[in-house]
Amino acid sequence: MDSNSNSVINPNPSLYNDDLAPVPKEKRTWGWVSYSMIWMGMVHNIVSYELAGSLIAMGMSVWQALGAVLLSNVALIAAIWLNSAAGTKYGLPFPVLIRASFGYKGAHIPVLIRAFVAIFWFAVQTYAGSKAVGAVIGVIYPGWQSLSHYSFLGMAVNDWIGFGTFWLLHAWVISHGMERVRRFEMWAGPLVIILGLGLVYWAVDTANGFGPLFAVPHTLSGGEFWKNFFLSVTGMIGVLATLVLNIPDLTRFSRSQKDQLIGQGIGLPLMMTFFAFMSIMITAGTIIAFGKPITDPVALLTQFDNPIVVLLGAFSLLIATLSVNVVANVVSPAYDLINLIPSKLNFVKAGLISIVIGLFFAPWLWFNNANSIFTIVGAIGGMLGPVSGIMIVDYFIIRKKQYDLNSFFIKEGQYSYNNGWNPRAFLATVIGVIVALIGLFVPSLASLYTYNWFLGIAVGGLSYYLLMRRTESLPLQSSKEKRVSI
Repeated sequence: MDSNSNSVINPNPSLYNDDLAPVPKEKRTWGWVSYSMIWMGMVHNIVSYELAGSLIAMGMSVWQALGAVLLSNVALIAAIWLNSAAGTKYGLPFPVLIRASFGYKGAHIPVLIRAFVAIFWFAVQTYAGSKAVGAVIGVIYPGWQSLSHYSFLGMAVNDWIGFGTFWLLHAWVISHGMERVRRFEMWAGPLVIILGLGLVYWAVDTANGFGPLFAVPHTLSGGEFWKNFFLSVTGMIGVLATLVLNIPDLTRFSRSQKDQLIGQGIGLPLMMTFFAFMSIMITAGTIIAFGKPITDPVALLTQFDNPIVVLLGAFSLLIATLSVNVVANVVSPAYDLINLIPSKLNFVKAGLISIVIGLFFAPWLWFNNANSIFTIVGAIGGMLGPVSGIMIVDYFIIRKKQYDLNSFFIKEGQYSYNNGWNPRAFLATVIGVIVALIGLFVPSLASLYTYNWFLGIAVGGLSYYLLMRRTESLPLQSSKEKRVSI
């Protein structure tokens, strides 16, 4: 079937609805500016700021920290570009495209794992962002802290108000679908840059120029430096690694491959490096100003003891967290849930269900025990690396960039495999996961975990290729059944 066809032949209702169908050419309106702004909103957030600043805190020099940032961004954009191509060409989201490698039933497993991770992060980010909401309200209403004397279900009343307000903001953004998401991202990203530039000006002024900031000494050297360097690279990749999987959810709306390539190239490596540079400069400035590194931007704002600074800064951080949370942690599980019940759900309904499910993670009960949580999420991220490798190999090498569009939406097509399951994909995933995570369980191989995402994506993809290379593709399905326009 022609990949440019604007219709699907008699799709199975359990595999198809308007949100899963290929986006028609006339509705693919996102240009390179849209993708630049979307990525600007995703990378300009509290977590990215703290990660970059922590490189200085752990003892790296400014140049060493920038090197770690650049390497992580190069690896990320390469994987993201590769997995964006099919979504752009066919206008399909991640839960549909992954049917080609795992089968229309088997695809539910990686899709649900990805949804679980996204909703988990939604809960964490919503609770963290609610603190910024509280900071804004605290400036406006002096008696705000007095509400902390009363609690309900393990959280103070003022924290509940902040959390509920921030949760409702998410519902408002997604309530009008993907177009509202795009419009919100167009101004959310630049707002954080303004805050960052203001803090960079403060750091340069405090240090009496850029020279003293670049001269902040490093304390790591030799083997200790390289170990921490690659741990840092893997950590920064881990924050956005899940987006490597579901990036087709966004690029399906692209006007062309050129638009998504240019837009994402500007939005991720360039803007992420620029934002990290600001964070590194600011953190170096805190060492000069306060004698210690302060990597938490909210804690830094409180050092100024100025209500206007706190108000504007907290509002910017609030918008930044909302921005990344919607795109990274709501869009993906929304499409994942639609994939499960396409006859009942659309994007708005599935998005609202996702954020309701997020409430049940009750992050206020365990947020202070973040170390163990991030270890678990890191392990799950290592599990997703092989899936990314499998998707990339399947499209570029196994299928040679040619999918049968109709087979995504019927049960007798090329991607039916064994009653909807492709055991080769699962075996390749298991092999990739074992290699990626073995360092967690075998002390003598602990160093391998430093590179878990790289190992997972490489071993998973290679294993899939070796298992599939002798398997001939099924013939295209010829059908004279009625054509359904999309």
